[in-house]
Amino acid sequence: MELMNCRSCKKIFNYITGEKICPACRDLLEEKYQEVKKYINENPGVPANKVAEDCEISLKQIKKWVREERLTFADDSLIGLDCERCGKIIHSGRFCKECAGGLADAMNDAYRVQQVAARRKTGAGKMRFLE
Repeated sequence: MELMNCRSCKKIFNYITGEKICPACRDLLEEKYQEVKKYINENPGVPANKVAEDCEISLKQIKKWVREERLTFADDSLIGLDCERCGKIIHSGRFCKECAGGLADAMNDAYRVQQVAARRKTGAGKMRFLE
């Protein structure tokens, strides 16, 4: 554990992991998230800046929840976020479907290469003779 000042209220707290805000501020932020989620469910298709204004929360925080996939822009929404890899407009997460698939394939390929190298190193797969 480490002592840290909360980014929101500036009070000292024991930081373990996650966001650098104290438990009290984290609880307030979670309550605000529930309020935003309820507002969006009751008002589908409302623009993000209107949600931010009506719920008294920053647009930056709403976009953060969208990146974390806790909130999603409607598919017919004119606003969205940019894919972090190619820049295409997306409505949730960090990457578009194409980039996410490409990254997953790259990770699988890297894993397979590592597995083959590990087998070669341990001698697995070598031919053996019985006497």
